[in-house]
Amino acid sequence: MSEGMKDISPPEEQQHRVLLPEPVAGPLRQVLRRLAAAMLVLLAVVLLVYLERESYTDNADGEVSLLDAFYYATVTLSTTGYGDITPVTDGARLVNVLVITPLRVLFLIILIGTTLEVLAERTREQIRLARWRYSLRDHTVIVGFGTKGRSAAETLISSGTSQDRIVIVDPSRKVIDAANADGYTGVIGDATRSDVLLKAEAQRAAQVVIATQRDDTAVLVTLTARQLNRNLRIVAAVREEENAPLLRQSGADSVITSASAAGRLLGMSMLSPSAGAVMEDLIHQGTGLNLTERPVTKAEAGRSPRECKDLVVSVLRGHRVLGFDDPEAATLELTDRLVVIRRASPSSTTVIPQEPRR
Repeated sequence: MSEGMKDISPPEEQQHRVLLPEPVAGPLRQVLRRLAAAMLVLLAVVLLVYLERESYTDNADGEVSLLDAFYYATVTLSTTGYGDITPVTDGARLVNVLVITPLRVLFLIILIGTTLEVLAERTREQIRLARWRYSLRDHTVIVGFGTKGRSAAETLISSGTSQDRIVIVDPSRKVIDAANADGYTGVIGDATRSDVLLKAEAQRAAQVVIATQRDDTAVLVTLTARQLNRNLRIVAAVREEENAPLLRQSGADSVITSASAAGRLLGMSMLSPSAGAVMEDLIHQGTGLNLTERPVTKAEAGRSPRECKDLVVSVLRGHRVLGFDDPEAATLELTDRLVVIRRASPSSTTVIPQEPRR
């Protein structure tokens, strides 16, 4: 589904999985680190015993070789203690009490800690997943994390949406791994299936952005998402303009024709480079000028759009979009919403909640 990538079906065991961003180092790296620490402790004991080998006796031949030192360190740290190699001098016994015994305890702590870490990893992941599901409400689901999906996510974040309120759905494990690396929660699977969207909690989401590579896939995802959530706001992208009406009939609230939109921007830039640059600035949230939607304030109710502090482009009244110069929009009502142009600033990145679909 991701743009610019082949649609490769994931293995069966990787389907329909939710992958949360990893907050700490992976379990394999932790195991390797602890294994290295355990080996260092073992080598330290071997060195101590071998340097003081004259203070030890071997019941077999009376001498302690390097191999005997390794053998003694192994059975001592593992608390086996066969007793065939023993310290015989007071100094060696003192080293055993003050040095080797603490190293034995440290060795056991490392092994037990590693075992518990590996055993508890799955449990911790299940707890994190359950906590994530419990707290997730009114979030955004982005289907397809190619160029379009990634740009949509970046625009949402620049407009004030928290990254943990965005869930990425894509059939490619590599794409979801990349999304995890960027801090997004991902779901591996085919979004045309309802069980995949349910794992992304689409039934409790506020909106779904459909940025798939194929138009027929976008239609199926739209139908599935609308079936799960009647109040869901669905924004979909299509390649061919002739498929836009079909997407709207399937339940999409907004349909963007990516190819023709890019073509119009190219044509505008050819006719007027400055106008093209302004349009590019408007659709690039977080810098320069922002095109945003907000409600009418009490102070603005009863006034003209020209009297607002922001530059009003359109007035949303009910299900109608009125131009700023439309006679019907000459007097603003408190229930209206405004599409305005404002300078990007920290105060302008406030998220304005969308009205639920009726």
